[in-house]
Amino acid sequence: MNASTHSAAPAKRSPLVGFVVTVLLTSFVAATYGFGFYLFSQIVTDMRLELGFGFTAVGTITAAGQLGFLVFALLGTWLSTRIGGGWMTLGSAVLCGLCLVLVPVTDDIVVIGVLLTILGGTAASVYVPLVEIVGRIINYEHRGKVLGLISSGTSYGVFINSMLVPSFVSDDNWRGLWYAVGSGTLMVTAVATFTFWRIGILSGTADESTVDSGGDRAESARAGWKMVLVRWVVIVWIMKFLNGFASMPFQNYFSPYLREDLGFDIGFASTAWGVIGVVGMVSGFAVGWLSDKIGVRAALVLCYSCFFVAAVILVVAPVGFLPIASGVLFGLAFYPIYGLVPAYVAKTASGAAATIIFGVTNVTQGVGGIAGNYLAGALKNLTGGFMWYYVVIAVTTVVLGFLTLQLPREGSVSDTAEPARPDVPEADPAPVPRPITEVVR
Repeated sequence: MNASTHSAAPAKRSPLVGFVVTVLLTSFVAATYGFGFYLFSQIVTDMRLELGFGFTAVGTITAAGQLGFLVFALLGTWLSTRIGGGWMTLGSAVLCGLCLVLVPVTDDIVVIGVLLTILGGTAASVYVPLVEIVGRIINYEHRGKVLGLISSGTSYGVFINSMLVPSFVSDDNWRGLWYAVGSGTLMVTAVATFTFWRIGILSGTADESTVDSGGDRAESARAGWKMVLVRWVVIVWIMKFLNGFASMPFQNYFSPYLREDLGFDIGFASTAWGVIGVVGMVSGFAVGWLSDKIGVRAALVLCYSCFFVAAVILVVAPVGFLPIASGVLFGLAFYPIYGLVPAYVAKTASGAAATIIFGVTNVTQGVGGIAGNYLAGALKNLTGGFMWYYVVIAVTTVVLGFLTLQLPREGSVSDTAEPARPDVPEADPAPVPRPITEVVR
């Protein structure tokens, strides 16, 4: 893009358009994560009773889902820069809906495993283009709260699962549950397709002042792949690795730690687990709103502070109701973190470069989660408990806080690649950035 393209602030978009797009994107995350990623684990017992597969198959399918996430994160990043974020998100949602309705059609566990692997992948590919879409549709000062809300879509999906599962499973109708959530996903996608077409996301006219031409998009994509040369991008990628390394094992081993190591009963562990989801339903938007006021970096430091205290409680004083307090603090930090990082990217880079930067973060996050889960299990075997991994988590949050302070202010020009332009009044225009190809030389 040339400098003149960036010199004028884009026109403010209708709040209604922003609201509708936000709801639809949140629905996509709720479907791909809440249904595609987590539904199988909630009804696996009922499926096993009817289909007769063992826990070896369960473990294999779970691992394959993680692999699908990594593969689709890379594929989605590459494809988004060629077909556009709107088409990538819609295609991922359609694929998710089709796989959901196909799972109950077969009794072959191998076929089901393949479908669940693809579903795990759509959770990544639907998420990758979000920073591009939000950067084009949502005004600069609202991007934090919007991406914070979208990041909480997982908790909404899981909440819907918890409402649907009992009624379907009690009637021995686990197949009907897959049909229901799949059909719902396809209907939402149909509405989103019409909406995206009407407001110009698919045609590239949603914000003509920021849309790349074919040549500019190709140049931006080539430069985006060179982002390893930009310091702040490398920091973001490391942070996402450490986010996965710390947060995924925290959540995965939270209930086993309470029950097996600390001796709490299943009722207490379920309550402590439940508060994470309940808090997450509001924390993503709330902290995202706060980040638009105080800055993304300050909000991230706040989240990592809550994360640190949550881990310390489980190490130093996991007694009484304090583990529930730990769950509250973790819920306050966990869901917002996954919205704040893309918010930082959306406010600091734009176009294909933003898509590539954020796409790679999903890969590093997945690798970090795999590494963290493995290390947590190894420490459990070595020490007989999970406590020492929560020590590792506490140390990791300190490192994350330090890395956050090394990031340049979001939207600053000197260290950014193709900076995203804040929507500011003419009296306070956004600075003119250097061309992206110049920045990465």
